[in-house]
Amino acid sequence: VLLQSGPDVSFASCGMPYYIGGEITDRNQMAVQTPESLRKRFNIDVHVNTRVTKIDTDNKIVTATDETHPGSQTTIYYDQLILAVGSEPLKPPIPGISRKGLFALRNLQDMDAIVGWLNDMPNKCTTCSEYGTKMHAVVAGAGFVGLEMVEQLMRRGLEVTVVEMLPQVLGPLDVEMAAIIEDDLKAKGVNVVTGDGIQEFLPINGNEHGDDPSTVVKLRSGKLLPPAQIVILGMGVKPDTKVVAEAGIECTPRGHIVVNDYLQTNKESVWAAGDAIEVLNPIVGNGDKWAVPLAGPANRQGRMIADNIFRDGQNMRRFKGTYAASVVRVFELIGACVGMNEKMLSAKGLPFASIHVHPGSHAGYFPGAKSINFKLLFHPNTGQIWGAQAVGEEGVEKRIDVISTAMQGNLTVEDLGDLELCYAPPVGSAKDPVNIAGMAATNVLQGLVEQVDWKDLKRAASQPGVVILDVRNPGEIEKNGPLIEEGCNAKIINIPLDNLRARVREIPADTERIIVSCASGQRAYYACRILMQSQSAKVENLSGAFKTFSRVSERV
Repeated sequence: VLLQSGPDVSFASCGMPYYIGGEITDRNQMAVQTPESLRKRFNIDVHVNTRVTKIDTDNKIVTATDETHPGSQTTIYYDQLILAVGSEPLKPPIPGISRKGLFALRNLQDMDAIVGWLNDMPNKCTTCSEYGTKMHAVVAGAGFVGLEMVEQLMRRGLEVTVVEMLPQVLGPLDVEMAAIIEDDLKAKGVNVVTGDGIQEFLPINGNEHGDDPSTVVKLRSGKLLPPAQIVILGMGVKPDTKVVAEAGIECTPRGHIVVNDYLQTNKESVWAAGDAIEVLNPIVGNGDKWAVPLAGPANRQGRMIADNIFRDGQNMRRFKGTYAASVVRVFELIGACVGMNEKMLSAKGLPFASIHVHPGSHAGYFPGAKSINFKLLFHPNTGQIWGAQAVGEEGVEKRIDVISTAMQGNLTVEDLGDLELCYAPPVGSAKDPVNIAGMAATNVLQGLVEQVDWKDLKRAASQPGVVILDVRNPGEIEKNGPLIEEGCNAKIINIPLDNLRARVREIPADTERIIVSCASGQRAYYACRILMQSQSAKVENLSGAFKTFSRVSERV
């Protein structure tokens, strides 16, 4: 027996933004299964529009109501109960959040309502011509779904503002990686507001009963955004577990269902899977847990529960945890990550080092190679992989998939350099980006080079006795700009790598510290190794080099 709130089962929730934007054109494709197909193929007794209102775990009874007949009540006895209640959109108590034209996106009814509103709004908007010919959308929240909606609303021809309370878009990425996507959003014409929250949703011209249903968004900074003809609420999700908790099923303070390694709750014959549960964090280990609302783990958990129910306590399968492998497309860019970021590691007090590399998606001599901006986080002593992030136009997600697999196999950064991966000039390189990242991390792990993080460059440049050595060619500097502007205490010198041995005496003899940079990091590493043989000063490589620092220097 399957009880489902709302009329749809097994729908393509991850595809909803793309239907709204018109990339997916067939509405029927959004229903992966229907109640009829589940009954016919699997003999499942499906009850749609049925909301569970009470769970009696002592007597194994579920009480539900038919949403199409308010006040109705049905009781169903169970032998085994599986909770796949999912999550619901966060709707904080912001004044005006219940206005028409404000939409969260949880189900196909929300999707259809958004499409209908967008189709109808041009006939109702009296202010569009005042602010331009295009309709304006505000997306509240710059997470994965928020940015997917930004992309798709732009695809429909709307002007879009995205508002994020955090100081960056895409919180799962570290700031220097998210900056790549943020810069591209701005280049595409998106108005990006970070570090500011929404204070109030106001009617146009203060007239709540006017004919124009547009909304004025007031930010906490006091700024008023241009009237929005639609607002998408993408402020995150929370587990939909009120009824679950009321049944005495153990939940965390944040509302996630507590399960054991077999996905059993604290109540006999009650199991749970999906967005609503807290799972093991196998990266940290020692019983550490986190909540990871992703479709892949949820699907595997469902299968595992079915297996364990039929194994009846014999050789049951353990859920080993989730590594949080995630990906998003934002216009031409792909952003992907797995594992833990710097913020998470710092919050847990875990030691970490990181490297940034910028290899091509395939062999550089084959046309069309795209740069992959790649960050690898690891334990500075053991080489354990904490996580990875990558942003680029091509080949991004497959490299993060390799890192995810390596983490699940307990490989270290040294192992990454030895991985044998597919290569042909149109699709890869003899040294794959994963190999390059592993080699760069191994250089740090083995002490072959010391690093300066991009966040620390300006502080280092303010100190006396420091030389910042840029080993790019003069033409690169003229085209792309200097690494850091003159006026700091550090002495800035440009010596191209190929001239370094002949010109090394240009570095002052009393230099105490040399920080080396190039465009992406590889030439700077070679320069560090040369200087370490001839200089008494401390020699360090700028992690990520010019490509990383130039994007985020103003954020330091």
